Amino acid sequence: MTITNFIDHHFRHFNAAALRDAAVSYKTHINRGGQMLVTLAGAMSSAEIGLSLAEMIRQGKVHAISCTGANLEEDIYNLVAHDHYVRIPNYRDLTPEQEQELLDRHLNRVTDTCIPEEEAIRRIEKVVYEEWAAADKEGKAYFPHEYMYKILLSGKLKEHYQIDPKNSWLLAAAEKNLPMVVPGWEDSTTGNIFAGHVMKGNIKNVHTVKGGIQYMTYWAEWYMSLAAKKQDVGFFQIGGGIAGDFPICVVPMLDQDLEQENVPLWSYFCQISDSTTSYGSYSGAVPNEKITWGKLGVETPKFIVESDASICAPLMFAYVLGQ
Repeated sequence: MTITNFIDHHFRHFNAAALRDAAVSYKTHINRGGQMLVTLAGAMSSAEIGLSLAEMIRQGKVHAISCTGANLEEDIYNLVAHDHYVRIPNYRDLTPEQEQELLDRHLNRVTDTCIPEEEAIRRIEKVVYEEWAAADKEGKAYFPHEYMYKILLSGKLKEHYQIDPKNSWLLAAAEKNLPMVVPGWEDSTTGNIFAGHVMKGNIKNVHTVKGGIQYMTYWAEWYMSLAAKKQDVGFFQIGGGIAGDFPICVVPMLDQDLEQENVPLWSYFCQISDSTTSYGSYSGAVPNEKITWGKLGVETPKFIVESDASICAPLMFAYVLGQ
């Protein structure tokens, strides 16, 4: 039985039915010529979402990405340092002393997996710093994801690959030059490293890496370029937070703040989240709330799968791919 057949047969009610309905609607949206934005929050790259997302990108089922700075860098960490990661299946039982032991071993824990500092973070720092320094010297500026595209496409890291590169979603995105926004990049490890080089004087111009406002104007131009072509754009949100909040706001900004005419709403919306609505969190808000903010319409297909994205997203991607 294929994954698609399994879901069709078994996923009939509750969150399972929501997952299937959303996946069916995703396929319909793509088959009608629509484009799809995927947003990545949490630690989805460390959860190795590239195993399924990379193929979605290659097959034209994903047309843009919004992700946190952590997800941007952690896909490359996994690409070049996978063999040095340490899995901690009993992470719930660790004492503070055991957590300190992991730090002493230069292992930074993300739930049940530890990112090795020397093999991952420092290896990336050296290569990306070269790109920052070159741009700084030339008086040029690029977005955070553009620097990552540069180092991947240059081949400088190939000798360090420790997974099949087909399982890196960022490499797949770089090869397609996929539009991307990385809001709040400054709070990532790489962002912290960049700030450190600025403070040391190694980088003279803090604007060598473009920031959030520049990302928003770039994003608005991208969205309206599709609107001009009468192309519908869907919104597939994994988790919550800034990765989702930032890009979805482009529609009311264009309509209400720039007062542009005929700004289309997002034409599909799905979120995989376990956030609780009653606590007032935007991440847990039901999709209908977004109607009041001018982001979705009454007729927009809307879905929320209240479950674990590390389980649900690969299943939905497999369904969309017809696996």
